Amino acid sequence: MSLESRLRSTLAGRTEEEKRVLALIAGFLSIVLVLVVLGPVVALTGLPLPTLSISFIISTLAIAGMYLLLTLGLNVQWGYAGLVNFSVVAFWGIGAYTGALLTGAGSPHELELHPLYGLVVAIVLAAVLGFAIGLPTLRLRADYLAIATLGFSEIIRIIILNEEWLTAGGLGVGGMPTLVSTWPLSFTTPVLDPIADLLGAQTRTVHDLVFVMLLTFVVFLLLRRLQVSPWGRVLRTIRGDEDVAAALGKNTYWYKMQAFVLGCVIMAIAGWYYAHHVRFMTPAELDPIDTFYIWVAVILGGSGSNRGAIIGGFTVVIILQGTRLYNDFIDSILFFLTIDEAALRLLLVGLLVILVVRLRPEGILPPQREHIWPAALRERAGEEGEQ
Repeated sequence: MSLESRLRSTLAGRTEEEKRVLALIAGFLSIVLVLVVLGPVVALTGLPLPTLSISFIISTLAIAGMYLLLTLGLNVQWGYAGLVNFSVVAFWGIGAYTGALLTGAGSPHELELHPLYGLVVAIVLAAVLGFAIGLPTLRLRADYLAIATLGFSEIIRIIILNEEWLTAGGLGVGGMPTLVSTWPLSFTTPVLDPIADLLGAQTRTVHDLVFVMLLTFVVFLLLRRLQVSPWGRVLRTIRGDEDVAAALGKNTYWYKMQAFVLGCVIMAIAGWYYAHHVRFMTPAELDPIDTFYIWVAVILGGSGSNRGAIIGGFTVVIILQGTRLYNDFIDSILFFLTIDEAALRLLLVGLLVILVVRLRPEGILPPQREHIWPAALRERAGEEGEQ
């Protein structure tokens, strides 16, 4: 293929991609327009319209940061290396309970340590357990790996529920300190407190939001660097054809182990943050359905794409939290039906999955340009400019 033909195909691909992006933006704006037009009409009927407050938005974003970390962690495992991990909620729970037991005033161990100790122990414990579960399972086929990780997730949940001497069992653990109050970032208090008062939100929630967004940004940059590194290229080769990577002399088992442990550590960090955000943990928080939500977020965004993982995580959070906001409104419209909130979430998530898989099988933001070295992109852009 000549240089001119390659340039034409590249420009045609860009045009098609731009059309898709514009179509998505147009669809979003259309939904917003319909809501704006129908809002006053519905208000005249006397139905209870939900009130979207700044406090609700900030608290939703603070929870969204935790989901974003989970999607980024799973994206390392599935999107990079093709590892099927159904124990997302287990490693999330390991991080959450480690932080709660070491720092909580309601912990049966009564240690009440600094949150930094909880973070370090959560990372080490997640890495050790991730290595232990990966040691016998990463040589298995994808379906056996899925079964093994699912069983491990249930084992962790049962241990937390029944071993009261270790985890306080069904009573739960509370009294964890807030992150900013004991963290070196406490110097931000004079800056963030006036902002929280101005927005009418809780000071602690604003602090947690800033902290988790900074944490997510750091993890995103780290994974972005790893994605375009030789390590990331080897993982993509393994995901595409493991035999080819092995023929090139790569230890595929060790590379998969590294990706699996790294994803588990990021999930544990998300759990550690959540424990200090809500300040109370019970075994009921380790709901296996949350693993399904994280998988949906990664697939919706585009497997292997860090940007897609962020978009998918936000999408799932909007659905999960939006059903809480609009639940009374929907009940008022469909007064002849009794709609369970959890069932409504599953319905909306399922419809979203069907819609995206039908229209965008590769995801909302598939990993295309992300897999190209930035210097190569700049070089190609320079060549196109000369033409």
